[in-house]
Amino acid sequence: MKKLRPLSRILIAISALALIATYYLPIWRIELDAPQYPEGLYMQIWLYKLSGDVEIINGLNHYIGMAHIKAEMFPEFTFLVYVVAFYIALGLLTALMARKSLLTVYLSLMILGGIAALVDFYRWGYQYGHNLDPNAAIQVPGMAYQPPLIGFKQLLNFGAFSIPDTGGWVIVGVGSLVLAIWLCELFFCKVKTIKPLATATVMILGLGFFSACTAQPEPIKFGKDNCHHCKMTLMDTKFGAEVLTKKGKVYKFDDVNCLVNFLNTNELKQADIAQILVVDFKKTKELIPVEKLFFLNSSKLRTPMSSDIAAFGNKKDLTETQNQFKGEKLNWEAVKKLFE
Repeated sequence: MKKLRPLSRILIAISALALIATYYLPIWRIELDAPQYPEGLYMQIWLYKLSGDVEIINGLNHYIGMAHIKAEMFPEFTFLVYVVAFYIALGLLTALMARKSLLTVYLSLMILGGIAALVDFYRWGYQYGHNLDPNAAIQVPGMAYQPPLIGFKQLLNFGAFSIPDTGGWVIVGVGSLVLAIWLCELFFCKVKTIKPLATATVMILGLGFFSACTAQPEPIKFGKDNCHHCKMTLMDTKFGAEVLTKKGKVYKFDDVNCLVNFLNTNELKQADIAQILVVDFKKTKELIPVEKLFFLNSSKLRTPMSSDIAAFGNKKDLTETQNQFKGEKLNWEAVKKLFE
């Protein structure tokens, strides 16, 4: 019978005991932001309760016909504490018995449990966002208010952001570690060394963290998207900009002055910004981070909102355009000062 290595057994036991933290930490977090709530609202989901601005959210949701959120609507609260206790016990048993077959069972049940939890959360969100009161004060035909499973979603004037909270990341970390141990035991650990296990663990945890936390820019849909600042439709493919938040929310603009004026309103805190991007004048529609751009200020440039600013990804394109339109070369800091 194939036995687990001592280091694997120790790590499995530690990972199982780490799940105890989920009894004292929130598992999931839903955040809402809107102009009338600049500080934002949030709701935390624990193994056995809800916390946060639940009653304020209920008051707002009442107007659009959504059900009143309360702990009683989650039957999962009555048994999740026992489910986690089962995983803790199974993990400790796996470490004690040191059987590779039992490790496979443990990992399989963790994966199935994670999938079941996400499916259950999606099902609740779907019902909550679609089953609306037909007599609600505010009704938008065809509109549903299902919160995102993971990530960001715009719901009318509210931005909704859904992500694991501290306890949820503990579960993700435990699952990643168990997967790394299983891969090491099955494929990599052919010699008595901790290096393969450590490498597999770091790679899996790092990849999971990077994938979960990295926000990505969104292509501008010219002719459809509206400028967040001036509300005009973005039409000219040589101009445009985006602000990308760390939560994945995207603000789009039709001209550089609209972008800078928005930043100056402090509607969005600097600490919440992941990237600021502007369309390359020569490579139409292509968004490039402002730190990598060169700018030209020329009154002969016909920009959508008369900023007279064009952006370029390289100096050669800037020089060629300056020879045609004249004007002054600027960096991003100088551009911002133009519209203070």
